[in-house]
Amino acid sequence: MILYFSGTGNSRYAAQVIESVTKDETTSLNRLMRRDAGAAIKSERPLVFAAPIYAWRIPRAVESFIRAASFEGCKKAYFVVTCASEAGNAVHYAKKLCESKGLEFMGLASVDMPENYVALMNVPDRERSESIIRATTPQIFAIAESISRGAYISDYRPSFIDIIKSAAVNPLFYLLAVKSKSFRATDKCTGCGKCVELCPLNGIEIKEGRPEWNGRCTHCMACISGCPAEAIEYGKRTVGKRRYYNEGYNTKSASE
Repeated sequence: MILYFSGTGNSRYAAQVIESVTKDETTSLNRLMRRDAGAAIKSERPLVFAAPIYAWRIPRAVESFIRAASFEGCKKAYFVVTCASEAGNAVHYAKKLCESKGLEFMGLASVDMPENYVALMNVPDRERSESIIRATTPQIFAIAESISRGAYISDYRPSFIDIIKSAAVNPLFYLLAVKSKSFRATDKCTGCGKCVELCPLNGIEIKEGRPEWNGRCTHCMACISGCPAEAIEYGKRTVGKRRYYNEGYNTKSASE
């Protein structure tokens, strides 16, 4: 089973590529999070977790879900993470997570994807984004082939700087940056509710025809990047910036 968490489509894309090789079922963690924090997951095939990297670790929302879930069947677990540059010491925390859940860690592989954190960064233009995706897709296929053979995938050796980033910078990121209060809807908002549908933490409600953020946020950028009217801003930091949204492998579309 391939379980993916994705705000703007990068990790969903990786999951779909892996699915095309392994023929395993893909399941959206976003949807599971919205419904059941303590989900019971049964798979006779290895588990593959596809997720982005947030400040050099897998998202806390993903880690919390895995900790709360129960797993039956095959206990082997792979991690395929997407990031704009590097994964830091994410492999250490993935191993620890597997140990705590009685899962057999089968490695963590990171793949480069276009920058999507529009709240703080500039995302690449369409041509550059497509170029990055084309360049990284063969790597995802190679990872998928290893998974289909039951082989261990890379769990690179992190540097001292990687260790510091994941251990020290990640908590600061959540303390100082991961807040929903700066999100706002502009006059372009049509009240369609797409942002409510996309939020994996049920953190947005429509009130009097406009979205309101209730504080539950993981900064996945699903709401701002998936808004069809581009009517959501994050303070003044995103004004005029291009939004990034990966529609999926083989032109597949999904709701997150």
